Amino acid sequence: MLIQWYPGHMHKASKEIKTTLHQVDLVIEVLDARIPFSSQNPMLATLRGDKPCIKILSKTDLADPVMTQEWQSYLELEQGVKTLAVTVSQPEKIRQLSDLCHKMLPDKAASVKLINTLIVGIPNVGKSTLINVLAGRMIAKTGNEPAITKMQQRIALGNGIVLLDTPGVLWPNLENPNTGYRLATTGAIKDTAIDHAQIAFFAAEYLLQHYPELLKTRYQLPELPGTEQQLLEAIAKSRGCLRAGGNVDMDRVAKILLAELRAGMIGRISLETPAMMEQELVELAQIRAEKAAKKKARLQKNKS
Repeated sequence: MLIQWYPGHMHKASKEIKTTLHQVDLVIEVLDARIPFSSQNPMLATLRGDKPCIKILSKTDLADPVMTQEWQSYLELEQGVKTLAVTVSQPEKIRQLSDLCHKMLPDKAASVKLINTLIVGIPNVGKSTLINVLAGRMIAKTGNEPAITKMQQRIALGNGIVLLDTPGVLWPNLENPNTGYRLATTGAIKDTAIDHAQIAFFAAEYLLQHYPELLKTRYQLPELPGTEQQLLEAIAKSRGCLRAGGNVDMDRVAKILLAELRAGMIGRISLETPAMMEQELVELAQIRAEKAAKKKARLQKNKS
């Protein structure tokens, strides 16, 4: 299933980012610590050029702490990139962002000039909550629904830092299907745009492979089911998600699994690793090459 969800205001925001980047000294990208790669916007990496960038890994209280450390090391291999792992329950750590901005722009910090920053992030990544902590007051609207922020706003944070906020932006075409599934699993894509059962099957398969003990503990399973289908059926029976005749209400149990995963009730879970992403990039490059070859062959056939 190829997930595409790109509301009109996101298209507008993408255009605004392109036109405002030349005014910006530093880019702050907020990522979901559970999916640091999938929650990156590849368009931004191309647009920002050599501008320094701070990648904030939010929701670290929901992510596997070992994987979060691995991701920080991996992301900081890129020139001009620093990371900061935060959670809303640690506002003092979020406030370290101001000091990090000054450290990355020492010339600006030593002068009276303002540091103009652009903060971006996909929907429902926690960007608005982070802004409110930094500003010390309620400025950005927050909520559990993706796509809450609808327009840009300038926010003076003090300490010589100005923040330009933008709506959460996804990219028009999610080439890698696994990226779409991970975004949907964590709630970055509106539930009305996904098939809950399909997303739950994806999540169940991953959890069986990478976090089997957490599943056994959460759902009190004496033995671990062998397949994602069997796992969902076992959860359905324990939670009373059965229809007449004992048939499983798959949509209902899928919503339960996704809701509990998103809330951290199953445990601290990361849905991707740097090694996985490197492999998927190789596979994606192969897919692109095959598509290009087929297109070229088709054009040549049409000419002949």
